[in-house]
This record gives sequence, C-alpha cells and structure tokens, in this order.
Amino acid sequence: MTPPAPSLTIILLAPLLGALLIMVTPRRSLFAIRMIAAVATGIDLVLSGWLCHVYLGNQWQGLEFVHRVDWVPFGGIGYFVAADGISLSLVLLTALVIFCGVFASWTIVYRTKEFYCLLLLLVTGVFGVFVSQNLFFFFLFYELAVLPMYLLIGIWGTGPKEYSAMKLTLYLLVGSAFMLVGILGIYFAADLPPGERTFDLSLLSQATYSPAFQVIAFFLLYIGFGVLAGIWPLHTWSPDGHASAPTAVSMLHAGVLMKLGAYGVLRVGFGCLPQGALTWAWLIGGIAVINIVYGAYVAMGQTDLKYVIAYSSVSHMGVVMLGLASCNEVAMNGAVFQMFSHGIMTGLFFALVGLVYEKSHTREIGAMGGLARRMPGIALAFTIGGMASFGLPGTSGFVAELLVFLGAIRAHAGQYLIGGVGGVPLFAIYAMGAVIAIVVTATYVLRFLQRIFHGPLEEAKYAEVPDARTTEWVALAVLSALLIVFGVYPSPLTNLIDSSLWPLVP
Repeated sequence: MTPPAPSLTIILLAPLLGALLIMVTPRRSLFAIRMIAAVATGIDLVLSGWLCHVYLGNQWQGLEFVHRVDWVPFGGIGYFVAADGISLSLVLLTALVIFCGVFASWTIVYRTKEFYCLLLLLVTGVFGVFVSQNLFFFFLFYELAVLPMYLLIGIWGTGPKEYSAMKLTLYLLVGSAFMLVGILGIYFAADLPPGERTFDLSLLSQATYSPAFQVIAFFLLYIGFGVLAGIWPLHTWSPDGHASAPTAVSMLHAGVLMKLGAYGVLRVGFGCLPQGALTWAWLIGGIAVINIVYGAYVAMGQTDLKYVIAYSSVSHMGVVMLGLASCNEVAMNGAVFQMFSHGIMTGLFFALVGLVYEKSHTREIGAMGGLARRMPGIALAFTIGGMASFGLPGTSGFVAELLVFLGAIRAHAGQYLIGGVGGVPLFAIYAMGAVIAIVVTATYVLRFLQRIFHGPLEEAKYAEVPDARTTEWVALAVLSALLIVFGVYPSPLTNLIDSSLWPLVP
C-alpha cells in the first residue's frame, strides 16, 4: 500500500493538533493530557516507520512523498515538503525520541498542560526542518524548534535554569543570524533570472555560484548551524542546557536538536555549496577532533551525572562533523548513522539520569554506589548505553564510528599532506586523534558505571529505591533494544542513508 501524498504533512500536523487538543483539555485531566501526547507522537512513530519501509522497499533514491502548496509564488516561497533516505532516518529518530520522551515525562504534575503543549510544538518544528525543501519554511521551522526550549528549561528545569535557558537562547539566536545571512546569500546569488528567484532547495542545489561566494557563504552557514551542533568553542550553551532541562527536554535537546545543526550543514551547506565545503573541510575536521577529544576529557572530570552525558554529547557530535568533513560516501554515511545512533543513545542516557535522580534524589556520582542491587533494569540499560557510547562491537555506536574513521582515513589523501609529497594525509591524523578519544570515553563510562551501580550499597540511604516501573520501561526497553538491533543488523539504516548521499558528496 502506497502512503498518501500528504504523509509528511500528517507527521507535521499530528503533534501540532495534539498540542491544540491539549490546550482545550481541562487542566485537571492529567491522564487525558498525557494520552493525547502519547497518541499524537505514536501516530508519528508508526507513520515514519512505514515511510522508511516503503522507501527502502521501492529502492527509491531521491525525494519522495512530495507535497506542495504555493504561498507567495512571486517570491519563490511555498510549502514544499519531501523526504529522502537521510531525512526519513532523522524523522524516524525524532519520532522515537519524542514518543519515549512523553512516557519519560509521565510523572510531571506541575503545569502538565503547558509542558506537553510546548513539547509537541517543539517537535513540530523539528519534523519541519527535516522534511522542508523550501529554505523559507526550513528557517521558520528551525526557529520553531529552538524557541520553546527557553520556556521548557526556564519553567520546568532544575538548578540555574533561568541562566541556562537564556544562555541557550542567545547562543542559538546568534547562530540563526549567521544562518539567515547565508540563506539569503544563496537566494540572491543563485544564477537564476531576477523574476524567478526561489527558496526551493532542490532548484538552489542545482544552481551555480562563484567560488568566492561559496567559500564565504559556506563559512556563515557552518557557524550558524554549528552553534546548534555544538562545535567548539561555541558549545558552552549545550552542557548547561542539558543539565538544567527536564528529562524529556534533555532527550530531545541532545537526541534530536543538536542533529538539526549537523543536518543543516549537510543539506544546505554541502547541497548548495560543495566547493565551499571542500575549501573548509580541513577546518571542520580539525574542530571536530577538538570536539571529540575535549568533550571526552571534560566528561571524564565531571562529578554530576548529567554533565557527564552532556559533555559526551559534545564529543559524539564531533564524530558527526568529522564524518561530514571527510567528504566521501563512507564517512558521510557514518556521520548520519552517528546522528541516529547518538540520538537513541543520549535519549536513553537522559531518560535514565532522570529516573536515577527521581529515585535517589541526587546526580552526584560520588554519592551513589551499589544501585544495581535496587535498580537492576536501570543498571542494565545504562550499561547498554555506555557500551554504545564508546563503540563496543555489537552496538550501533561501533558501526557509526567505524564508518566515520574508515572514511576519514582515506579522505582528501592527495589534498592535505603533512610533510610534503609522500607525507601523512591530514585526515588520517584527525582519525587517529579521534580514535584515541575512544579510550578516554571507555574510561569515564566504565568509571561511572562502577561507582553508581556496583561496589558497596548504603542500605540505610537507598533501602527503598525502586527499579523502573510501568510507563518508565517504555523509553528504556525501546531505546536499549534499538542500540543493539542496529549494531547487529545495520544494513537497513545504512542502505536508507546511502540511497540519498550521492547528490551531497562534494
């Protein structure tokens, strides 16, 4: 059965209509509010999985599920959604994380109605970014995905939540300014007649631009999108935002929102400005390695469990950017695979951190110990996530990192050489530096697993600490299973991604 033409529009509208239904639901009807959110996100999960299945089964390679509605035709602005394999993999990721996030937030009782409304509004923007093929609506959905974070962290967060929310918002708005200048530059610089200007991404990617313009515009887009992707040194908003956000928002923040930045670099930067991408590849790769190593070392020094996961996200996003900078099909496939894998892994981590904090009332690693005796299910899920974090074979993290490192080693072999002719390729050095960080990642992961879940248990302090219960198992079971499934059998995801990479490889 072929999906209906507006399938992607249905995915966009489901959470938006869910938010509207919640708005008219009585505040005291907490179960109804939660069920509306669960049904809306469940529809997205089922439909996105179906679209991925249909796309793979038909062996499509370009944009499918097209839905167009003219809005301002003379300005080239129109509602145009479509998806290829890359978009669909990230739409599926978003649907998985938000569905699990709804259940991870089941116990929220403070202003539940507003919380779920903002959460569904945020995820509408995320879906919109991944499927928009018109840069005007791409930017519109991008802002819609970012702005609700301020309220979600500022109202329902913990710790210095006002500071974290404001810092996050200011950083991302500055990044949006760079991104907007780059997008407008592409709009006006495309070799199209003045009366035929368009924001249509499929047409802009086929236009030609001068080499000098590509270099400047790509750098602006890299900075703009890179802020959200957490590139060093513009990453400092991210750990604070992670640590202060409530559980479901942390899951979306690290699991999906940071991917919007990397996706923007890939879809808009690489898609429209390939020469600019090649020119700046050495810089993108170098900063990516700093992300990987720096994030891993800083994570190792943290005592707050949420900050450990937050800085590990900075490190793992470096792997994504290294894969993109390598500019070949293997590494870029690994980069998108890493987006998916890290989204699942970090969504699981933040769901687990929320459960541990809710039950033990602390996030201090040194204050816990032996909790596996009280929380065997949570301990198992944490172990699976930890193994994926440092790329243990059999987990999705191993597949993603292997593809990125293999692609990086052979990237630009004749273009960037250290030591002159016959020297060592620069990207091979980048890959070696990134591989070293795996040892650091394994060190801090095994350390916090040992300190939190093993060793002596303070019986008096944690005598009544329970394991996960009822709805809390949804996120743990689904996300843990996916890390193993795509680690053991990655080909459906790699084939889905690979079907759409060729137009984006410079």
